Amino acid sequence: MLNAMIVEPQDNVVVAIEPISKGDTVTYTCGGEEKSFTALEDVTIYHKIAASDIPKGTPISKYGEHIGLAACDIKQGQHVHCHNLEDHRENLDDKV
Repeated sequence: MLNAMIVEPQDNVVVAIEPISKGDTVTYTCGGEEKSFTALEDVTIYHKIAASDIPKGTPISKYGEHIGLAACDIKQGQHVHCHNLEDHRENLDDKV
């Protein structure tokens, strides 16, 4: 049963669509393929979970948009929130 979702294939976090407990299998589909991994922490509904290991300084992508940088190394299955995510303002002038 699916308990998480990912919107864009380049996203490195999934969103919990129901509460997920530490040790649960997180299951989602990406590009028509079902994928899963083990949750390393309890995660509240609608919060983010690392879909793969994310090294410190790597942009976090959710819904196809960069939402910040990893403030530390984040392991697959860890909750991604303000405790391990730092704000990062992109220079949008360079994209015009």
